[in-house]
Amino acid sequence: MVDGARTTAERPTKDAAFRSFPAELHAQLRPFLGDLTDEVVRAIRTGIAEYARPMDDTYMHVVHRGVEQALEGFLARVADSETDWEDVKATYQRIGRGEADEGRSLDSFQAALRLGARVTWRRVSELVRADRLPPHILVAFGEAMFLHLDEMAAATTAGYTEARLHTAGELQQRRSRLIDLVTADPPVSPEAVADLAHTAQWPVPREIALVVAEGTGKGELPRPIVPPEFLARFEGQSGVIVVPDPEGPGRERAITGALRGLRATLGPTVALDEGARSLRWARDALDLVRRGALPAHGLVRCTDHLATLLLFRDEDLVDALARRHLGPLDAVRSPQRERLAETLLCWLSCARNASEVAQRLAVHPQTVRYRLRQLEEVLGDQLRDPAAQFEMQLALRALSLRRSPQEPGT
Repeated sequence: MVDGARTTAERPTKDAAFRSFPAELHAQLRPFLGDLTDEVVRAIRTGIAEYARPMDDTYMHVVHRGVEQALEGFLARVADSETDWEDVKATYQRIGRGEADEGRSLDSFQAALRLGARVTWRRVSELVRADRLPPHILVAFGEAMFLHLDEMAAATTAGYTEARLHTAGELQQRRSRLIDLVTADPPVSPEAVADLAHTAQWPVPREIALVVAEGTGKGELPRPIVPPEFLARFEGQSGVIVVPDPEGPGRERAITGALRGLRATLGPTVALDEGARSLRWARDALDLVRRGALPAHGLVRCTDHLATLLLFRDEDLVDALARRHLGPLDAVRSPQRERLAETLLCWLSCARNASEVAQRLAVHPQTVRYRLRQLEEVLGDQLRDPAAQFEMQLALRALSLRRSPQEPGT
């Protein structure tokens, strides 16, 4: 209703600008139309560098046709204020699309419109001074001409915007497909990646790293603003980002800045044809973040948590280690069982130094020695077996990560 009301309110004003002309003005202006068209085209060709293409006959024909249609459309509205100017509008929409397709901004075109308006106004003023047109038309002519100019500019902008959106959509589709290519397993040929990268306007790097991200609330993931050289795809609550040359200067700052406020993991830096591995590690790490085994805040770098990723790579193996070496602890009642397991892990991590264990656990050294005697009674000779010690430490570390959600910095 609001849009309809606005359109209805604007139309009488637009029509009024053309209704004020005398009926004979159309016939008086018609003889000068051809010369005026040529004069405007010459001014545009000489005054605006973008349109100075004397050797390009096709392009100059387009420029000439655009000027001609603009003036013809204006003259038709002078003759009849209710003239349908959809053909002129469609022409300028096509011009706008053409400017977008050639990768130009609309600055030159807007300058050409203004220049054309000045030339037209100057020419009409000369005709008035020569008594070939009535002087009282000048004010109404200026108002109508600049109204017509605004409408042509709006039509061109609409066509330009439409083309840019279409191009952006196609470019994003190519870039999304490129993410699939660089993370394919097995990898695709370098030629296929290079061909698509060219059409996606993506400089091919030597190395990449994959980021996976997800929102921390309900609804769609808020799309972060990433540098243009990154490849990014966001769907619903998750997103994937390809970071080119991640070890380059400023890259870490760009990644953390773009992903601030999101839960995200960064896979290892790999060669271009190993993107699948970086993506797999990043996804594994994100799963551990959800489970609380890795920090839940900030960007989690896989290379900072290699041991944890290894421990969770095959949890059945870890469970088998736990059953083999720690099974006897099941006979101990809780919570004594948990205290013994904590002490054993700390003892193994501290190179079997009871005093350091006591300091870390904030208990008396005698308490540690008492617990170690209990562990020796339960676990027996494997406490003195280096291989068993290593496997117990792995199992205990994995079990503790499953139970204890990670805090930032842990």
